[in-house]
Amino acid sequence: QVQLAESGGGLVQAGGSLRLSCAASQTFFGTMGWYRQAPGKQRELVATISAGGSTNYADSVKGRFTISRAYAKNTVFLQMNSLEPEDTAVYYCYGGADFLDYWGQGTQVTVSS
Repeated sequence: QVQLAESGGGLVQAGGSLRLSCAASQTFFGTMGWYRQAPGKQRELVATISAGGSTNYADSVKGRFTISRAYAKNTVFLQMNSLEPEDTAVYYCYGGADFLDYWGQGTQVTVSS
């Protein structure tokens, strides 16, 4: 069973930056990424990165967020710049491989106006 552990959330002012990290508990060759869930809303895709390095972003974060991956450390990162109050949510790390989905516990990101 793969376990995912996030870190890096917190409180930041609008226009600021945060970097999220997620480490897998074992070697992981599947797709990794980030989803988020704001209060009263459904969980939504933020960004994913495949085993081969292909990336996919939600339109709302394109140009502001960058996903990257350190394969040797089984870690995925999300660099978030120009944060907006609308980015406030719990951010969940995601891992998908062999038709199985794995989720982290979530980390809170709060952007104040």
